[in-house]
Amino acid sequence: MERNLTSRQVQMIALGGTIGVGLFMGASSTIKWTGPSVLIAYIIAGGFLYLIMRALGEMLYVDPTSGSFAKYAAEYIHPVWGYLTAWSNIFQYIVVGISEMIAVGGYMQYWWPHLPGWLPGLIAVTCLCLANIASVKMFGELEFWFALIKVVTIILFIILGLGVILLGVGNQWHPVGFSNLWSHGFFTGGVTGFIFALALVLTSYQGIELIGVTAGEAQDPQNTLVKAIHSTVYRILIFYVGAIFVILCIYPWDQLSSVGSPFVQTFAKIGITGAATIINFVVLTAALSGTNSGIYSASRMTYNLAEAHELPKFYTKLNRHGVPAYAVFAISFGIFLGIVINAIAPLFFKNAGNAFVIVYSSSTLPGMIPWFVILVSQMRFRKAHPELIKNHPFKMPWSPYSNYITLLFLLITLIFMFFNPETRLSLTVGLVFLSVMAIVFFIQRGKKRHA
Repeated sequence: MERNLTSRQVQMIALGGTIGVGLFMGASSTIKWTGPSVLIAYIIAGGFLYLIMRALGEMLYVDPTSGSFAKYAAEYIHPVWGYLTAWSNIFQYIVVGISEMIAVGGYMQYWWPHLPGWLPGLIAVTCLCLANIASVKMFGELEFWFALIKVVTIILFIILGLGVILLGVGNQWHPVGFSNLWSHGFFTGGVTGFIFALALVLTSYQGIELIGVTAGEAQDPQNTLVKAIHSTVYRILIFYVGAIFVILCIYPWDQLSSVGSPFVQTFAKIGITGAATIINFVVLTAALSGTNSGIYSASRMTYNLAEAHELPKFYTKLNRHGVPAYAVFAISFGIFLGIVINAIAPLFFKNAGNAFVIVYSSSTLPGMIPWFVILVSQMRFRKAHPELIKNHPFKMPWSPYSNYITLLFLLITLIFMFFNPETRLSLTVGLVFLSVMAIVFFIQRGKKRHA
């Protein structure tokens, strides 16, 4: 593979992989569980995610390879964990890619109501596939601009929102102030509601580890990855916490369900005509960004599995631009097929839509697997290479105690997700998927030994 991803591209890839459609369209879903105290949930989750990224960074600094955390899991824990991590990543991004491309059809119908819902998604995934095959530089440049659109929109939203809060812009020059943060309650769902919200907040950060997958194709990987890890987490915290802080100040938390998209309403309040069109364009690019980074990440995991002889060898073949083209084709085809099935299934099965929602939400647990293996791998990495740790310039802070605390935090949120009726089924389906893949691994391993 070729090291063609620049520092600015890697930083934007990490940002773009985490700031998705959920922030623009689904912020009210986390707020409803605990009210304004959701801000604390975002800060706590962001802090723990920073520790996970530092654990990953410690290993990447020494061994910056493509597939990173899946490779580390196989090397430092057990090959089954490398296998499960890679397949979790593939499953997560194919499912997310399908949902994003289906959403693209809905966004395009905003402008062309009679357009078939499945057509824009098929065209979009084909274009993204070709861009990923062209070169890793093309993928990086596309992702840079997709992410930049989201970042600029959020910054503009925060600035304009502060204008409404402090100066009364768009509110007849009557400042809204900060009273909405506490006047309708702060910890509105108690301890249980807060932890339920925390679990949902964690899922919104999924994709932050994508920076590890870029390690094998980043220019000057040590400096690039250190900069990206340092800056990405606090930027994400500012964007998430800043945007949601503005929303909660302008709108009472218990009235958000009737507001629609707070982003659209806030831009409209200030007098920006065509606010809905602007946000529709932003969420369209956010969906394209999510699928673009998903094709990249999942194809590198496919390459990683083929290198470990868990998938056919032809997935390791690189084209003249240093891209695993067959792996990119396979992931893109999986997303393409999902869009087609989603379009035709309702013609034959009445409840096909419900089935898709279950499959989509089941990516939650597989999306968290990399975090667990990163924390455990880093502790094993230290034991295996004590000589490298002495003068290591980018150590994980307070390890191993920070590892144990973060692992405990992740386990507690998973337990609460199981008790939450809204997330129980998705967690169960995710567990079934991981169990089936573990069984497949050991069956394959047995056949290889027998042979």
